[in-house]
Amino acid sequence: MSTEVPHSGFEFYDLKPAAPRIQEEVSAGLSRRQKTLPPKYFYDEQGSLLFDEITTLPEYYLTRTEIGILQERRDDFARALKKGSWLLEYGVGSGNKSRILLDAIQPSAYVPVDISSDPLLELACSIHDEYKEMSVYPICADFTNAFELPSAMNGKEKVAFFPGSSIGNFSRNEACEFVGNIARVVGAGGSLVLGVDTRKPASIVEPAYNDSRGVTARFNKNILQHLNARLGTSFRLDLFDHRANYIEDEGCLEMHLVCIHEHEVKIGEETFHFRQGESICTERSYKYSRDEVEDLAVGAGFVVDQTWTDAEQKFMVVLMRVKS
Repeated sequence: MSTEVPHSGFEFYDLKPAAPRIQEEVSAGLSRRQKTLPPKYFYDEQGSLLFDEITTLPEYYLTRTEIGILQERRDDFARALKKGSWLLEYGVGSGNKSRILLDAIQPSAYVPVDISSDPLLELACSIHDEYKEMSVYPICADFTNAFELPSAMNGKEKVAFFPGSSIGNFSRNEACEFVGNIARVVGAGGSLVLGVDTRKPASIVEPAYNDSRGVTARFNKNILQHLNARLGTSFRLDLFDHRANYIEDEGCLEMHLVCIHEHEVKIGEETFHFRQGESICTERSYKYSRDEVEDLAVGAGFVVDQTWTDAEQKFMVVLMRVKS
């Protein structure tokens, strides 16, 4: 389904993604031996503001390092990616990274995809106002599943963009499946520009998720406040401590909320008991070596074309192309 917007070259495609079954998801996660919560529930209005603050912290290298790579290598992108192709971005943020690629490759159209329609439309309208010669086709869809593309994209050369190291929030197998879906979407001749956090010592990774000002701790606890608002639950934030630890063998950073006093929380008709010292895992963020990125690409139907990194090799931006 599409909705015309009063802009030339602008059309909103609302695919009516299914509303998440929040209570079912939360109950299922808290019923596991290792209690979990879906990290997507970090991002209510307050959570989004806290994350924006996190990206400015000195310990949080990811955002500024990725932006630095994109800015430094914009001429490389201009040479590697065909001018006039269609840029398909998975997820929306501030648009700062998007604009770097838009300026570099000058696509004919920009197609941002996100499940949340309000921030999606806000970004799309902002981009369209700035790039008046470029068509903009926002798609409201759950991009973790297969979704329909506008027919106008048929036969066009497509470049997918998935920045921010968000690939790390998938397990290794889930990441391969997700990137495989992207390969099928962009098709023959298509490309993917992927932001990837690299494997590093815990002394670098852990402070990025456990900053000295406690912003990440507030962000982590806010998931409980969000659920209180959405589900009417009674999580007490003062009964949980934030913890972040990096499992170097797995290349995985885990964020937890650790119960500091035994208590119970009711969700619907279910009651969940929390023992002192028991934790809820709220996020797992996988880091990648170059070999692991190569394996991911090959398993998903891509080949790695180019890899760019910063001087300290804290972050990678990877250009993949669909295998011919």
